[in-house]
Amino acid sequence: MDYFVILLLQIGSAVASLVLLSIGLAVIFGMMRVINLAHGEFLMLGGYAAITAYNKGVNLWVAMIVVAPLTVGLFGALVERLVIRHLYGRLIDTMLATWGLSLAMIGFVTVVFGNTVSGISAPLGSLQIGAYRTGVYELFLIVVAVILLLAGWLVLRYTRLGLIARGTMQNAAMAAALGTNPSAVYAVTFAVGAALTGLAGGLLAPLSGVVPTIGAAYIAKAFITVISGGAAILSGTAIASALLGAINVVATFAFTSVLGEVALLVAAVVLLRLLPQGITGRFFRRAL
Repeated sequence: MDYFVILLLQIGSAVASLVLLSIGLAVIFGMMRVINLAHGEFLMLGGYAAITAYNKGVNLWVAMIVVAPLTVGLFGALVERLVIRHLYGRLIDTMLATWGLSLAMIGFVTVVFGNTVSGISAPLGSLQIGAYRTGVYELFLIVVAVILLLAGWLVLRYTRLGLIARGTMQNAAMAAALGTNPSAVYAVTFAVGAALTGLAGGLLAPLSGVVPTIGAAYIAKAFITVISGGAAILSGTAIASALLGAINVVATFAFTSVLGEVALLVAAVVLLRLLPQGITGRFFRRAL
């Protein structure tokens, strides 16, 4: 019984990690159709922002939940203003620009922090479940992921800001005719997506540590999750994270962590072969 409880908690933790990794990309790619190949580096920047702030004496929770998203959100707003704004509708150019940005960020961070792993200890201690122990911080991440998904759904569904954002992404010309400034909506949406990515980077830093090249380990999972989820931003991300996270953990428990990663990738390939438009492209089409 204890084993199955631990298994369920590990599945929940894996799902939460995928949600956190993907939600910022889901906002930027799902709503704006901008392929941000620097997404992994935005996560890395959030991790370094949290660690640096904590080392400077800032409270750990403030560093992870306030400093990291604020830093990356402001950086994202700057990137949108200087780079992305001039490339809307030019998919290949956007990919090349964000890839170049990712390389520049890796080089800059390597010069500043060195090519070594930086990290902070996970807070909250551990929880005893029979013969097994699990980190309470991992349970905290599950709660955070649920809150982010619920908050995102409420904002997009019931607030004027969410309605304007969805309307602008669907038909910018009509939104402009109704008095909305599409450029401002794009800028805010990109900054929010970047801030969510920074929050994820800060929250995941105690579990994985941070190194300048860690973005490469993040970006593949994030894109796989978002694309597998399909057109619905939040429900697609949540469903794909649940499916892929469960497969990853079960395969890891049954075999090894390497085979767990392989199983995740194979599952994503099979899923996209059967559902080329993603899960919500076939099901839950009216969901957010």
